Amino acid sequence: MPIIDVELVTCPNGAVGAGLAQSLADAVGRTLSSPPGQTWVRLRVLSREHYAESGSLLEISDLPVFVTVLKRSIPAGSDLEAEVSALTNVIAAAVGRTTSSVHIEYAPAASGRLSFGGKLVE
Repeated sequence: MPIIDVELVTCPNGAVGAGLAQSLADAVGRTLSSPPGQTWVRLRVLSREHYAESGSLLEISDLPVFVTVLKRSIPAGSDLEAEVSALTNVIAAAVGRTTSSVHIEYAPAASGRLSFGGKLVE
């Protein structure tokens, strides 16, 4: 049930390739070893005109990718570190950015607080 939100900062009027969301879903699903149809990706594009960093002007190659991961439960310790590293690598490759541009945030565990079709995730 992982839900992955990817916000890609792009050049003004920057277009993303058709199929990028599917490529991300497939790559992330493989990385998280989730069954087909069980990893959901929501891809949003944010124009560079609507993003800034204090005291800094970014080169196009440095534009960030913000990722939020929502899972039933969150791995701990070295398992979390390994997952973050693997996700960073596959997301960077899929969107054509460096790994240093990919920033991942884990949402609180979904178990007991998220429902699908009226059924609470346990």
